[in-house]
Amino acid sequence: MERNLIRACAAGCIMMLQSALPGINAQPASAQANDSLPAQVATVASPDATASATYADSIASAGKSSLHSFYAGTGYGNNMLYLGTTMSQDNGFGYASASYGFRDKLYLTATGYTVGNFTPFTAFYSLGLSFSHAFNSWFDISTGLSHYNVAASLRDTLFSNFTYADATLGLDWRILYSKVSVGGLFAGGSQFYLQTRHSRYFETPSFARDKAFFSFDPYVNILIGDMVTIETTGGVTETSVSPGYRPWRQYSQSTTPGTYYNETFGLMEIDFGLPVAFSYDLFTLEIEPCYVIPLYSDAGSSGTRGFLLMVSIFFRIL
Repeated sequence: MERNLIRACAAGCIMMLQSALPGINAQPASAQANDSLPAQVATVASPDATASATYADSIASAGKSSLHSFYAGTGYGNNMLYLGTTMSQDNGFGYASASYGFRDKLYLTATGYTVGNFTPFTAFYSLGLSFSHAFNSWFDISTGLSHYNVAASLRDTLFSNFTYADATLGLDWRILYSKVSVGGLFAGGSQFYLQTRHSRYFETPSFARDKAFFSFDPYVNILIGDMVTIETTGGVTETSVSPGYRPWRQYSQSTTPGTYYNETFGLMEIDFGLPVAFSYDLFTLEIEPCYVIPLYSDAGSSGTRGFLLMVSIFFRIL
């Protein structure tokens, strides 16, 4: 029972990270049911469905006593990549976040971000609301709504204020967990994205008097969205992205004579990541290395290629 509660705490911390930072929730459907996110991912690896269901019931019983939850966390990353472009202008960033959870399904999260080499210290902040529900051991849904507000002095340098909303379907194939997300970014105009993420969660046996364990969630993420093909009269062709929160350029032939723009909806990026988390009692430390492969020519754009790293620490307060 104690291990189940530790798992539930770690689960809430992970949900908080997903509410605070951009990205798709990568936990399986079984991990979201009955007040615990990663606690029930044993159903992914376990061939015994009856045992998995019994285990899920035990988690539900453990979580029912906690109607409300409160988490706090902080972290640092070497670059903040969001929807194919860097929000931090290839600088490192830090964040501090607080999150309230209701039944570990509905989360309200407030996060402040600092970006290296930029002032003020709080470069921007976000407010997020997310909800998830698992219908059974193999199918779940989640929705999210986030608003980002950047300091007025940085709106021409980093990005403009914007709102992002998405809806996600999750399918647990037992050996693989897949999510498909449709999202819209609104910042004066609108821009839509499609993401699909495939992951495989597993964890170690508990140790330290059943209070600690490691978990792993390797994944591949594919992003599809608007791309811009620029062709000049000299025959030079470049494919880039135009993030809705940072107007890239006006698509007007009169702006640059002899230059033609064509916007298409296609593959933007593929990411490979290996989040590793250590959970002990009410504390979770997560390290996530990631490698990003943009599927466009990044010259003249704010695209990012290569290795990214994020380190986060969370505590369950209530």
